[in-house]
Amino acid sequence: MATVELLFSALPEHVRTARLVAAAVARRAGVDEAVLDEVRLAVGEACSRAVGLHASNEIPTPVRVVLIEEEKKFSIEVGDDAPRAVAVEAVAGGAAGAAEEAGADGDDEMGLAVISGLVDDVEVTAGESGGVIRMSWPTTPASVVP
Repeated sequence: MATVELLFSALPEHVRTARLVAAAVARRAGVDEAVLDEVRLAVGEACSRAVGLHASNEIPTPVRVVLIEEEKKFSIEVGDDAPRAVAVEAVAGGAAGAAEEAGADGDDEMGLAVISGLVDDVEVTAGESGGVIRMSWPTTPASVVP
């Protein structure tokens, strides 16, 4: 199992770099070429969401992106350190009123909707110490060229 970990300052200009690194590692891991645009878009949304949460909560720690190549799948975890106990209810399908109380939720909810539309296997966890978006895609074995 190969792992690449990327830490970047929570600045919008670094999101593009995270997208490029994710696409390169996904390609190397064997993710289908037709899916690479979805990987780039999903990582961009997840990283933009994390950057926004860090900025709105004035959190100085970096955003974490972990790229994991497993035997039959490629996974990406995007983590932030923004505390949001109320946001967990909103992600889990809580009332719209709870979502409005959670802060910059409109963008947060939209970003999660976009990610869910792009990725079949996605899991979002959030709590008092931060949150993680886990996404994965199937891989195909690399063909051996003589």
